[in-house]
Amino acid sequence: MIKRLFDVGLAAVTLVLLLIPIMLLVLLIKLTSTGPVIYWSDRVGRNNQIFKMPKFRTMQINTPAVATHLLQDPARYLTPVGSFLRKSSLDELPQLWSILRGDMSFVGPRPALFNQDDLISLRTAAQVHTLVPGITGWAQINGRDEIPIPQKVVLDTYYLQHQNFLLDMRILALTFLKVIAREGVTH
Repeated sequence: MIKRLFDVGLAAVTLVLLLIPIMLLVLLIKLTSTGPVIYWSDRVGRNNQIFKMPKFRTMQINTPAVATHLLQDPARYLTPVGSFLRKSSLDELPQLWSILRGDMSFVGPRPALFNQDDLISLRTAAQVHTLVPGITGWAQINGRDEIPIPQKVVLDTYYLQHQNFLLDMRILALTFLKVIAREGVTH
């Protein structure tokens, strides 16, 4: 209950404070590539329910719907501002909407793509699927794109077993530092 109130309050305040930068990003995306500004990705949420997760579009509209690391040459699919948006994590800002809706939290395991069967089954076996997915999480601050799926699930399981408000605050603070340093982003 406290976590949900914190999420809604912080998401609302963040949206208000970042309204002008968000509008500038919308304009930048629109001016540099064709297609919609927001990409709605089918993701696996709490209890393995599929939901639509918004992100600022960083890839061309013809990009296959797979994890970036599975693409043959991910860089060729990036929009002119895609790399910047990803490395700065600004592409994640529309997920504030998912937090307000209750599909996501600020902290939790990153939601799997609908077709990441290996990740989904490992998380289900470890009961991680019972958590609300997050914009950031324990696995995010401990390797992000650089760690293999089984290790992500180990880290997600640690979060499941140790989650509390102070751990969430620690994860948020470390996420902020890693985003500033642009650590753990491959594309």
